[in-house]
Formats: sequence, C-alpha cells, structure tokens
Amino acid sequence: MKLLLTGFDPFGKDDINPSFEAVKKMPDKIEGIDILKLEIPTIFNKCAEIIHQQIVETKPDIILCIGQAGGRYAITPERVAINLDDARIADNAGQKPVDRKIKNDGQTAYFSQLPIKKMSKAIISSGLHSCVSNSAGTFVCNHIMYQVQYMIDKEFNNIKAGFIHIPFLPSQIINRPNMPCLSLEDDVRGLTAAIKAITQ
Repeated sequence: MKLLLTGFDPFGKDDINPSFEAVKKMPDKIEGIDILKLEIPTIFNKCAEIIHQQIVETKPDIILCIGQAGGRYAITPERVAINLDDARIADNAGQKPVDRKIKNDGQTAYFSQLPIKKMSKAIISSGLHSCVSNSAGTFVCNHIMYQVQYMIDKEFNNIKAGFIHIPFLPSQIINRPNMPCLSLEDDVRGLTAAIKAITQ
C-alpha cells in the first residue's frame, strides 16, 4: 500500500513552509505503508496538475496533503473542502482569485474519506494538541483539498484522501508576537500518529 504525502513550498513573506519541512522528515515507511513525498507549489491549479500527474505515475491508495495554518496552535485534520477560491493574498504566481468556483461541475463541498476524529485522537495520544477543523479556508490549502476530492469523485474512485493543517514553526514567529508554534519534531510525531490511525 502507498500513501502520497504532500507539502507546500514557502509563500507570502516566509522563506520556509512547515508543511513540506515536516514531509521531508517523515519516515519512508509507516506501519508497512510506503510513504511517497511530494512538494507542491502554492499556486492555484498548478498544485493540482502536479498531484494528478503523481497519481497517474505512482497510483497511491491514500493521499494526505499537509498545509500551514499560521495562528493555529493544534494539528488539525480537516473535515471538508468547499468549491471556492477567495484569496486574501496572492499565490506564488501572483494569482488572487475572488469568489471563484474551483470546478463548475464539482460538488459544493467534498468531505474527507479519512478517519479524522480517530486521527485527531491519535495525535492527542502522542502528546500534542489536536482537534478536527471544519474550515480549510479559501486559499490554496482548501483548493488542493477540494481538487484532490474532485479527482477522486471524477476519476480515481479507489483513493481515499484528506488534509491536515499544522502550525507555524518557531523560526516563523520571531516577528509575530503571541503567535503559537510547533517544532518540526512535534510535527513529525503528530503526523506519524495520524498516519498510523489511518492505516489501522
């Protein structure tokens, strides 16, 4: 069995993104599952094209996308993605869509097929804060969660997928007073616990 694990490149004013930094540090195998690691760009549509190509090439059984949620203190599995791009800042290609549908023939929303509450409990059991989130936002994180679910709906019905947000790294909050953060080691510990929960 194969799990495709993705993280984003840095965006905005940051020169690091904890999502792919954590992905890079993850084990290559968890509970007998091969972990395939992929960096995706923080760019609307382009990120989906890259994941689609990877699905075709590697045929994963599970897809778990990781993203940064600055301001959150917990590792948060996402419940739902909505059919909307509405960007507060531009993506890494300068795109800043407002009130734009992601897919005209897609559902209003798609739910994760992963056991999100079980994943959250496993993260907590590993000694870290976690809760289920009911909003992945309207930036590129929600976009890719929705796009992957759309691919499952239209083309890859045998795949299960979901999304997890993780907090800033300590190095990212030096000029952001009172912002919560989580170490890279804790990110890896929490994500490993979540993946074990998926596969058990």
